Amino acid sequence: MKANSTKISKLMKSVETSFIKQDLPEIRVGDTIQLGLMVKEGNKTREQLCEGVILARRRKNSLNTSLTLRCSFQGIGVERVFFLNSPRITFIKVIRRAKVRRAKLYYLRDLLGKAGRLKQIFN
Repeated sequence: MKANSTKISKLMKSVETSFIKQDLPEIRVGDTIQLGLMVKEGNKTREQLCEGVILARRRKNSLNTSLTLRCSFQGIGVERVFFLNSPRITFIKVIRRAKVRRAKLYYLRDLLGKAGRLKQIFN
């Protein structure tokens, strides 16, 4: 029984590695990124840009790695969860890096204006 489960887990890992994207930049919590997303409307597809701060990242190196991105849309803060290895994501571009001391930046939800800024890292 145990040998059978190890075979299955090895098979699952080999399948998962074929779907993991290799061309992603190094992204961390606190980075401001621009993300291209393919959106289907009716029978047409278009690319929609989302720009915002990464609040959280789940499951570091797996097929199910996800980001929580907070962006401002018409003056209202919007949070969306994106799967990094989704075929709908066309590109990810890092715009700014920030120095943060936490793994989850949920406190930014309550801050507005200048108070919600993060200390920028210059490379």
